[in-house]
Amino acid sequence: MAWLILGVAVVTEIIWALSLKWAAMQQSWSASALPIALSFLNMWLLAMAMRGLPAGTAYAVWTGLGAVGVTIFGMILFGESLNGIQLGFIALIVIGVVGTKLFAA
Repeated sequence: MAWLILGVAVVTEIIWALSLKWAAMQQSWSASALPIALSFLNMWLLAMAMRGLPAGTAYAVWTGLGAVGVTIFGMILFGESLNGIQLGFIALIVIGVVGTKLFAA
């Protein structure tokens, strides 16, 4: 169950980070409400996942997959670009997360 909660926390992390970009583009105080609310939800979900997982494992997966997700959706939604070397290093993050999951106690 902790891994499922962590997965939801990762999705929330991605949406949160993208909402920061969106709020910055809106340039209004009211647009900041979404990232603030998502921040609280995000931290709560991560804390719930850490009840059943080691903190280092949960945090590594959360930040790693969050970074990968934000990168991918930043390209799709905001037209951001990456070069091949950057994509290679992002692949290393995914490999690290998979390894962390496979060898988690």
